[in-house]
Amino acid sequence: FVLCGYARPDSANRHLKFIEKHELPFTLLVDEDHKVAELYDVWKLKKNFGKEYMGIERSTFLINKDGELVKEWRKVKVKGHVEDVLSYIK
Repeated sequence: FVLCGYARPDSANRHLKFIEKHELPFTLLVDEDHKVAELYDVWKLKKNFGKEYMGIERSTFLINKDGELVKEWRKVKVKGHVEDVLSYIK
């Protein structure tokens, strides 16, 4: 498997700065027009303090070497999620 991150629709330059700042050891995908997010159905209407906006629903997708979706985790909570994914892969 290959690990790629998708933070939010943003420019390649901002992604590079984010990668450097946080010393990320993986690639962040650039999707400025959020087309990939829409394909994976993670571009959602969100609400925060009474305001509505479009944003990314935190999710993880496990894709095999043939490009097939093996497993998906939707509405992910950060705590314990890495352990869940690693456990599934093993």
